[in-house]
Amino acid sequence: MEKSIQKTELKKPCVNCGAELKYKPGTTNISCEYCGHQESIQVNENGFEELELYPYLQEMGSQKHSEEISMLHCKNCGANQHVEENYKSLHCVYCSMPLILEDAYKEDWILPGAVLPFQIEKEKSFLIFKKWVDRLWWAPNKLKKAALDPQFIKGLYLPYWTFDAQLSASYSGQRGEYYYETRRVRNAQGKMVAQRVRKTRWYPASGRVSGFVDDTLIEASKQKSGRIPSKIARWNLKKLQPFNSSFLSGFVTEKYTIPLKQGHLHSKEIAKDIARRWCRQDIGGDTQRVTQMDMQLTEETFKHILLPVYISAYRYQGKEYNFFINGENGQISGSRPYSFWKIFFAVLLVLMVIGLIIFLNK
Repeated sequence: MEKSIQKTELKKPCVNCGAELKYKPGTTNISCEYCGHQESIQVNENGFEELELYPYLQEMGSQKHSEEISMLHCKNCGANQHVEENYKSLHCVYCSMPLILEDAYKEDWILPGAVLPFQIEKEKSFLIFKKWVDRLWWAPNKLKKAALDPQFIKGLYLPYWTFDAQLSASYSGQRGEYYYETRRVRNAQGKMVAQRVRKTRWYPASGRVSGFVDDTLIEASKQKSGRIPSKIARWNLKKLQPFNSSFLSGFVTEKYTIPLKQGHLHSKEIAKDIARRWCRQDIGGDTQRVTQMDMQLTEETFKHILLPVYISAYRYQGKEYNFFINGENGQISGSRPYSFWKIFFAVLLVLMVIGLIIFLNK
């Protein structure tokens, strides 16, 4: 029986030379890096679909929006990666350990509803990374040499859950209004002086708030290493496109490891924070206390979305270091090693200069 090919694994060849077409960041085109041929990605004009939450929580996905893809699991850091490119050799984007292509296996996933395509070319991300590394005064020379090689930078689509809901909450609490009294106190010099003291009058408050909570963004993957820094984990979700596997061509896609149910529980905690903020705004006054709140979420929907980052993984003295660049806006962040010898000789030089100054002043 002939094996069926899943939609996310189709490789589209160039009509001119047969090479694999890859997504060109910042466009809606796939292009051939050999002959320059380009083709437009057909984006769904109806936009992306919000999926009803509870049928998925009960069944973990219906056949309509689920499919099987090939996955590679990194035995070192635990990342699950799907590759939309025919690499001759492949290393984990997080820890740079080799992945064995023969170990690929099939696994179901909830099909992404939307993707934020890369807006920055790999070459530009390399220049951003190199400029950042050049500013690391105490970095080992080996790191700076590694930064000169673009092959260490990989484009990765990260999985996230987004949740939408109608939120309503009834509350009871107190509204505080400030007032001031003047009293006489003794200062540090022993003199009696007037001091203005702020006090609060509290009044009972209760009410109900409601509104729409849009696109609560929840991380959908977590590894032993390589957690995405919060500094770069900000994307403009208005640039989301309806999912098309052509956007993944030439990049690595990570599969979610945080299940939908767990992501939903996290989103409910964020919804509670939003509800408390709305309650305080509704209470008004100078300060507020929310003593009791009953929150309800209705019409809950979700999306599985993919967001772009560039990653460079580097090993130094047995320790892994990761550098991350936001694939949409170019923000960069990462951990870095320090060169013991650079610091040692710098301290030694300072001590020698101090010693020379003392000697000349005698």
